[in-house]
Formats: sequence, C-alpha cells, structure tokens
Amino acid sequence: MTQMVKRPSNELIEGFKEVSTCNVSDALDKLGLKSGIAGIRPLFDCEKVVGPAITMKIIPYGPEVPEGHLGADALEFAELGDVIVIDNGGRVDQNCWGEILAFAAQQKGIAGVIIDGAARDIDIISEIKFPVYARAIVPFTARGRNVQGGFNCTIQVGGAQVRPIVDIIMADINGVVVIPTERAEEVLRVSKELFDREVEIGRLLKSGLSFAEVDKKSGYDKMLERNSK
Repeated sequence: MTQMVKRPSNELIEGFKEVSTCNVSDALDKLGLKSGIAGIRPLFDCEKVVGPAITMKIIPYGPEVPEGHLGADALEFAELGDVIVIDNGGRVDQNCWGEILAFAAQQKGIAGVIIDGAARDIDIISEIKFPVYARAIVPFTARGRNVQGGFNCTIQVGGAQVRPIVDIIMADINGVVVIPTERAEEVLRVSKELFDREVEIGRLLKSGLSFAEVDKKSGYDKMLERNSK
C-alpha cells in the first residue's frame, strides 16, 4: 500500500532546504498545525536534513523476534534522499542506530536519521558525516533489548504524528519539524515569507534603527497571528 503513495516533489524538498526549522515551526504555528519537536538534536555537527519520512517502530525484545537486522526493511525500502524516522518512545536507555546502519544508509543515499530515542557509535558515524539526530548517546547494543516492531507505519515522534513517505521530515541545529505533504506548499510559502521578514528586521537593526522603531515598523509581535477566514 505504501508503494502507491505519491512522494513529495523534489521542488518542495529543495524549497525547505532554503529555510530553517525555526521558520517552518513558526509557519506551522501560524497555520494552526502541530509545531516543532522538542529534545531531538544533532549528535555532532550534522548537515541539515530534509526528505520524505521512512518510518520504523521499535518495541521491546520478547518472544516475537522479527527475522533480520533491526532497520534492514527500512533501508531496503528507502530511496535516495529519504529520511529514516525511528519511534522508540523517547527512551534514552536503549540504542536503535549504530555504525553498521549508518554505513548502509549512506551507501543507499539516505539523507539522515531522526530518532525519538538514542544512538551509539557516534565517534565513527561523525567521521563519515552521516547525519544522526536523537535524544541521547548510549554504548549499549540493541541485541536482547529491543527489536523492530514495524516499518512504514504511522508513528509518533515527540508527540507529532509521522506518516511514511507522504510526510516531510526536517532537522537542523535548532531541532526537528514534521510537515504534512497536503499542506506543504502552504507551509513553505509562509516559511519563506517569515524568513524574508526576519531578514528585513535584521537589516533595519544593522542600519542603526532601535528595536522599538523596528518593532513598530515590522509588526514583529503579530507575525504569527493566524489569518482570519
């Protein structure tokens, strides 16, 4: 079923690369949509990541153990530029991503991984510069602790719903946002408008105007008010 879903266009993906997660979070607020995700950060000096979400759900180790390595299905299904998004319920006492998966993902052309949980082997992963965003770093193996419960299913990350393929996931040094594809063009337009207004505010401040003057001219405090229908 997921294979029949239409992916976000390359034009949309490239457009979001021109703004920050702060701009997108503000746009989501202005449009009344779920905003940014708190607490997930780059684990080293990662590049910005933007792409369609390939989702994976982690469950505790138990009697039912799927065949194959955790993450293998998502890696096999993902396409160039996709972002793997892992739901481990925010747990920071378990690892669900390491160097082997990072090497395989980089080889496949995957843009990065976003984890609502923890990762390991960050010393090695940082050397190959594969972007990893997570809540924590741990030394533990996943073996005997957790397994893949499903992939390309709807998950949640930091309280935000993430749907496979159709949702765009974006992460940078400021955090993570999820952009629903059916509103993505609108979100991108508003994000760019907010970005341009903030650039203009910065220009005015640098020109010597006081913040009080700039605030009055720009209507800064009203920038995120929702448009009346």
